[in-house]
Amino acid sequence: MPTAMDQGRATPLTTANGGSGVVGGGGSVGVQIQQSRRLPDFLQSVNLKYVKLGYHYLISNLLTLCFVPLIIVTLIETSQMELDDIRQLWLHLQYNLVSVVICSAFLVFGLTVYIMTRPKPVYLVDYSCYKPPDHLKAPSHSFMEHSRLTGDFDDSSLEFQRKILERSGLGDDTYVPEAMHAIPPEPTMVAARDEAEKVMFGALDKLFSNCSVKPKDIGILVVNCSLFNPTPSLSAMIVNKYKLRGNIRSFNLGGMGCSAGVIAVDLAKDLLQVHRNTNAVVVSTENITQNWYFGNKKSMLIPNCLFRVGGAAVLLSNKSVDRRRAKYKLVHVVRTHRGADDKAFRCVYQEQDDKGKTGVSLSKDLMAIAGGALKTNITTLGPLVLPISEQLLFFATLLVKKLFNADVKPYIPDFKLAFDHFCIHAGGRAVIDELERNLQLLPIHVEASRMTLHRFGNTSSSSIWYELAYIEAKGRMRKGNRVWQIAFGSGFKCNSAVWQALRNVRPSHNGPWEDSIHNYPVKTLAE
Repeated sequence: MPTAMDQGRATPLTTANGGSGVVGGGGSVGVQIQQSRRLPDFLQSVNLKYVKLGYHYLISNLLTLCFVPLIIVTLIETSQMELDDIRQLWLHLQYNLVSVVICSAFLVFGLTVYIMTRPKPVYLVDYSCYKPPDHLKAPSHSFMEHSRLTGDFDDSSLEFQRKILERSGLGDDTYVPEAMHAIPPEPTMVAARDEAEKVMFGALDKLFSNCSVKPKDIGILVVNCSLFNPTPSLSAMIVNKYKLRGNIRSFNLGGMGCSAGVIAVDLAKDLLQVHRNTNAVVVSTENITQNWYFGNKKSMLIPNCLFRVGGAAVLLSNKSVDRRRAKYKLVHVVRTHRGADDKAFRCVYQEQDDKGKTGVSLSKDLMAIAGGALKTNITTLGPLVLPISEQLLFFATLLVKKLFNADVKPYIPDFKLAFDHFCIHAGGRAVIDELERNLQLLPIHVEASRMTLHRFGNTSSSSIWYELAYIEAKGRMRKGNRVWQIAFGSGFKCNSAVWQALRNVRPSHNGPWEDSIHNYPVKTLAE
């Protein structure tokens, strides 16, 4: 439950800082819907240093950009030469041995540098999302009745939760763990381990089956779960279950919020640059059992209403042979961390209330901080993905504003020209609404996020994979399409991953939408 949660319209609450605020629909950033508390219009206040950072990433690949056209031109010219031209060139080179040696040396040196510095491609072979059994479903009326019967919540807190559920964008088919169905709830360590095992192993079993990959073939394992980090670790539980090889490089990421799925992919990508011919598995999940809040502080009640059971397992590879069967190629990962700022660091904070009950507290500054992180992230990402025409227009208006202090409205880049599909973390309705407005997206671009929130709730770091599965299940993914996954997390972080489809992608067997895609989109949510 890494970040903030969401409901639809404004509801009064007391914030973590003791002030009075408003909770609004917001995914990982869902507080304050008053005009002063809305997600800032980040595209109207671009910071030049973040544009420079994006261009730095671009220039870092300048060698590749220079050599590739040169090689292409050389090959075209060579293909147009006739036999007499080649003979004359050979006779000329026989009498210019020094030139031949120098040119050959430069060519060999250039190709060597290019090969050595070129990043290895990372392929997404396949992924799977966990779909819990039907008996774990938590319709709104059952959720409220259960909350009342526990005896932990006063009338004000029950009414607050009811309003959140009504306006949250969640449907009646989301899932809560087994322990939360009991009366009284049983948030024990045994129950928490059981939830983690069912989610992780359920997703991994489907992944290995669909990909025909043996567990022994996995060389890298990265697991992320924000709030449940037992000993032995979750990654060790996977190693033990599937008897993974002894030299596997395993990592367990904790406390990194809803954006940790992108962080885990980035870590796996870096490891795949070092270790050749290797498969990497990334497992993203969250554990609800021991992180349910049983108090009456309203800013800490929201996670109970929005977070639901879910998890995803992703198979990555740097093997060239896997390109033929892979679904996607990783193009970019851009990470933004605002943790150096004290307000950003504490805006989503796990703590105890005045009764000693633990929960995640939300700051009144959350929306502004999230907007700043998002602005930084997309400004850095822009030079990497936007067409040159959009970059020139954007950069020209920015320079005019900075150099001449002109009252010029910055040009808002059209990210629809860079991406075909958008997977915005399904943390809540308000942030989806705000990103749709700020990035000038169409309803179809945010449909996957809205429907994932409705069908599965906020599944934390795995939500972006349920969204990608939705797009595939609708048959919309075509070869060459680019997908932008964007997520927010405590700390405060905003992270993006860009993928390119290598073929017309069909949904994998036993996908999370297999039995319900015909019911979506829900018209009242898509409008």
